[in-house]
Amino acid sequence: MGAFSGITVFDGAFEDILAPGTKELLACARKLADNLDEKVNCILFGEGLNESLKEAVAFGADNVLTADTPILGKYNPDAYSIALERLVRQTASRCLILGQTSIGADIAPRVAFKLGCDLITDCVEINFNKETESFIPVHPIYGGKIYAAFNFTNQQLVITLRQKSIDPLDRDDSRKGNIIPVKVDIEPALIKIKVVKKIKEEITGVRLENAPVVVTGGRGIGSKDDFKYLKELAEILSGAVGGSRPAADNGWVPATSKVGLTGKIVAPKMYIAIGVSGSSQHLAGCIGSKNIIAINNDPSANIFKVARYGVVGDWKEVLPSFTEKLRELLV
Repeated sequence: MGAFSGITVFDGAFEDILAPGTKELLACARKLADNLDEKVNCILFGEGLNESLKEAVAFGADNVLTADTPILGKYNPDAYSIALERLVRQTASRCLILGQTSIGADIAPRVAFKLGCDLITDCVEINFNKETESFIPVHPIYGGKIYAAFNFTNQQLVITLRQKSIDPLDRDDSRKGNIIPVKVDIEPALIKIKVVKKIKEEITGVRLENAPVVVTGGRGIGSKDDFKYLKELAEILSGAVGGSRPAADNGWVPATSKVGLTGKIVAPKMYIAIGVSGSSQHLAGCIGSKNIIAINNDPSANIFKVARYGVVGDWKEVLPSFTEKLRELLV
């Protein structure tokens, strides 16, 4: 691998708390670095960071590089990609791992281009070949029907890792690590992208991508108003409500709640699909779920092929009894 050494993970910590996805990245990096007897670097951007830096060490980082500067306090693709490229060069890391999030997917190609290295996105695992001392990223293709393992040619590699694809390590506050403030001076002329307006979506309850339970409705729900029954179930299970592409296209759920290849990738402990046919595009967004439960009146619906439990029937007849039984047990 030449002069490169160490694994670096990146996240923009907009609040002083380490995101669940960052903990997963650190667990993945820790495993790879231990195979090589190398260090794990964690880069955090934001303002007023303190607790998140300590958390990064507790969850597996050897070095935490923090750029606490106003220009990186809010996401800007130009600023983030410039700063990240410089810090990866500074650490001479052999691999940079980002989350397959809206930010990670946006800047990973930019950073890979600047570094002149290979890029593999939306991976579900990263294996290590001890004989060649090389990484083997695994990426699902054809809607998750096949998993492709990749080799790469450059000495450096940029990878995005799908959320919920690896469990975080247990927190260990006795771990020792270095917190390293870094100065990143970015010339204003290099910032070509300007944020002209920011609209904050109001989210009540748990975020879809972090929810332990996701209740998703499809075309079979029939109307926006009927999604109230799914919300009721999700509240009982401390979960979140999602929708298939037809549900999002019809305005029954916000576009940000769409689950699928062109929406959110989720992997909760329980995924309840109601009135969802199970197209390959939708399954690509939920196939990593630990348990899939399907309710559909079509016995040949594709969703039943991946469901652990399935109920063939009209959801309007099945769901009320299911919800009421859960209410008795859990509330």
